[in-house]
Order: sequence, then C-alpha cells, then structure tokens
Amino acid sequence: MAAPNASSDFCHSAAAPLTIPLLLWSHLQQHPVGEAYSAPFDVVFSELDVVEPDILFVRNDRRSEVLTEAHVRGAPELVVEIGSPSTRRRDETLKHRLYERSAVSEYWVVDPELDVVKVYRLIHGRYQRVHELALERGNVLTTPLLPSLQLLLPAIFHEPA
Repeated sequence: MAAPNASSDFCHSAAAPLTIPLLLWSHLQQHPVGEAYSAPFDVVFSELDVVEPDILFVRNDRRSEVLTEAHVRGAPELVVEIGSPSTRRRDETLKHRLYERSAVSEYWVVDPELDVVKVYRLIHGRYQRVHELALERGNVLTTPLLPSLQLLLPAIFHEPA
C-alpha cells in the first residue's frame, strides 16, 4: 500500500479557501450586485463581537450602510467560514449563534476535509440548514442572494468534474 500523498492532501484542503473567493469575484465581475471580501477583513457586530470570516459578501445597496475602510460594521448578507478539524466546533456553534443573532442572511460552513458545504439561511430570525451539499453527490451551491451563481462542488474542492 502506498503512503498517503501529503502534498495532494494539502492541495485539496487548501483549494476551497482560494477557490471560493475567486469564483465569487469572477461572478461579481459579470453580475456587479455587490462585493466579496476575504480575510483578513473584520466584521464588527459590537465592541465585543468582532470576527474575521474567511469570505463575506455585501450588496451594493448596503455598502454605504455597513462598509468602512477598515471593516464591515454590522451584518453582511453572506458569511463563509472554511473549516478545519480545529475550527469545526467553533464555526458550527459560537459563530453560528453570533451570525444568527446579528442577522447575517446566509451562512456557509465549508468543510474541505469532509468535502461538504452546509448552508444556513435566516428564516423568521432563526437559521435553518437548507442544504448540506457533498462533493460525492455532485451538488451545486446556489443562493438567492446571487440568483445566477452556480458553484460546482468539484470546482470548490478542486476535484476533476
């Protein structure tokens, strides 16, 4: 039996943090309805609640309301956290509650180790997990926030289609 290919595993787990912002940016060049930002870029909900999501999206009509030169003050429309075994619990509990309480419309938890994307949408003030997408099922990630966006999971996780 061959030893695991460490560089292949690293490339696979490193793909999502690099690919999702590029795919969003490319989409927003064609459909300029807002802006996507990637870490390091803080979101300030209060003096005590400051986070640095991996990716966030703010609609154009809200930019002047929430965007400063240094950070976002208030809730972006979309927050994406790209997890790892060490952050999985925090992403799915503490950050989940903070984003829900702060009225972030949609929250994606991307798990490159499991090849899964969990999509939470704010419905009547509470997050509902509306999708759990998996690479092995060939799912496509979409969102009503960007109606024409279709992210193929093989592209996100850098797997051949």
